[in-house]
Amino acid sequence: MITDFMRGFDAIRFVRERLGFHPDRMQQIVLCPGIRRGLLNCSRQWGKSTVTAAKAVHCAWSNPESLVLVASPGMRQTEEFLRKSSAFVRRLGLPVRGDGSNPHSLQFPNGSRIVGIPGTPDTVRGFSAVSLMLIDEAAWVSDELYQAVGPMLAVSDGDLWLISTPNGPRGFFYEEWTNGGDVWTRVRVPASQFNRIPRRFLDEQRASIGERAFSQEYECEFVGAEGSLFHLDTVRRAIDPQLKALELEERW
Repeated sequence: MITDFMRGFDAIRFVRERLGFHPDRMQQIVLCPGIRRGLLNCSRQWGKSTVTAAKAVHCAWSNPESLVLVASPGMRQTEEFLRKSSAFVRRLGLPVRGDGSNPHSLQFPNGSRIVGIPGTPDTVRGFSAVSLMLIDEAAWVSDELYQAVGPMLAVSDGDLWLISTPNGPRGFFYEEWTNGGDVWTRVRVPASQFNRIPRRFLDEQRASIGERAFSQEYECEFVGAEGSLFHLDTVRRAIDPQLKALELEERW
């Protein structure tokens, strides 16, 4: 009965009442159960690490023996994620301890784990039956790592979330956002849609870092390389996949 209650506990109510975190409207979308493939394209300082850490803790707490994997470009981001997750675990009144095998991990009394893995494809293999996969700063993670972690969701049919600020029109995060199809739930949160960053600071940032960098960091735009003659989207729209190449006979 306790297990059934835990599994049915509403995620948003859980993070409010048990974790002391009050998500805004867009953060509630990330917390909602039932999204198998999610893309979160958000501004800097929106709170993506906090809301995804809450999502990871809820998944581990409510699903005994579950495995949550968190990948990021470097261990600094992974350590920050585990630090926020540990704070939530303490609010649940649970001991904060590792799983004994992985240096960046949290073990729950119900057998669930949250494990942070490095951004190197050669060192992440070996995990299986993953319930929830979170790829933080996905725009800076290599395509090779993305390909390496995909099979870990096969047996469990686990959920996958890619979370990032854009890093130009390149890589799997951009490709899934642009061409990934209806399988993905896309959540875009520019700085203009939340009030945690003062307008004065945004104006200062725009003047300081320039329009191109500001569009990417705070407006969630996939900005092409500076100095490019044509925008990549313009090139894509000019291509007709239905056209066939001309077959020309070689003549001497």
